[in-house]
Amino acid sequence: MKVGLFIPCYIDQFYPQVAVATLELLERLGCEVHYPLQQTCCGQPMANSGFSHLSQGCDNNFFRNFEGYDYIVCPSGSCTLHVKEHFQQPGNEQAAVHLRNSVYELTEFLTDVLQVTSLEAEYRHRVGLHVSCHGQRGLHLSSMTETMTPAYSKPERLLSLVDGLELVYPDRPDECCGFGGTFCVFEEAVSAKMGKDRIREHEEKDVEVITAVDMSCLMHLEGILKRNGSKVQVKHIAEILNSPSS
Repeated sequence: MKVGLFIPCYIDQFYPQVAVATLELLERLGCEVHYPLQQTCCGQPMANSGFSHLSQGCDNNFFRNFEGYDYIVCPSGSCTLHVKEHFQQPGNEQAAVHLRNSVYELTEFLTDVLQVTSLEAEYRHRVGLHVSCHGQRGLHLSSMTETMTPAYSKPERLLSLVDGLELVYPDRPDECCGFGGTFCVFEEAVSAKMGKDRIREHEEKDVEVITAVDMSCLMHLEGILKRNGSKVQVKHIAEILNSPSS
């Protein structure tokens, strides 16, 4: 199985340990992983700001880097969803459709493609799970409380395989953290208040760590935690799933 590793630009710049954990985890599970060195931004920030027509250069570069892989795996729900819904190759729609269908968010890939049922991982902490909006509502990584359908969660299923991990949810499990890409810039006061509400509910559960499938959400929450002087840490789910057993 030949996997192309798609690392969002903000992870590459600010959280390289998440990229390393994703690579190591996939290799431990038997994947042949390649990291195309010329990959850059997928174009999501432009699309979020209403300028998707200016992101064709990003699409072209993405295609040059990732065509030919069996699967493309990304440790970010929002970037994965952007490629799935917006990637274009004018004049080559068949190739565009194939690439869009080849992109998977990490936990989606682990559960749906690799069908992971066991992990040699240990993480002895009380962990709060933040449900990221793009992953839940766009990629359907977990059920939505308002739909009244049977509950499921791919991230929770994987975290349940980690020895010693105690998983807890906030009282309102699928409420947005307020990051929202460029929303946190244009509506910073609303964004910050939403993030503070999320932090408060996690801290009320006495968590040591907050995890999610999107490092962008965790980046937003981490900023609030640090400003508050909180001892609560954030960890991308890849870092936890890749934690070695003692």
